[in-house]
Amino acid sequence: MDHKLFDSELKVMDVLWREGDSTAKHISDVLKAEVGWNMNTTYTLIKRCMKKGAIARSEPNFMCHALIPKEEVQEAETDELINKIYDGSVDKLFAALLGRKKLSEDQIEQLKAIVGELE
Repeated sequence: MDHKLFDSELKVMDVLWREGDSTAKHISDVLKAEVGWNMNTTYTLIKRCMKKGAIARSEPNFMCHALIPKEEVQEAETDELINKIYDGSVDKLFAALLGRKKLSEDQIEQLKAIVGELE
């Protein structure tokens, strides 16, 4: 994937990631219920995702298939956040996240386990 996906395009991708291969009509129905978009809006976004290489389309029924996994997009978005807001410093991001709220004992143990796996 060579282009960044915008928030609106990520909503389309999210339907595919949650539900698997779906018709454009089904994606449109889901997004109408979730965010109130009309069919034309959703179809335009599907086409933009296809142009960016994020979705493949097949017949019959304009069946859509996600070409990129959610994890790949999450990783790219996280890298961008770290670079844009935290000067490329993972520890600054981590400190900011930890400082935002009181963590439960379970959450602290989970974080220790994650850090332990990295060492």
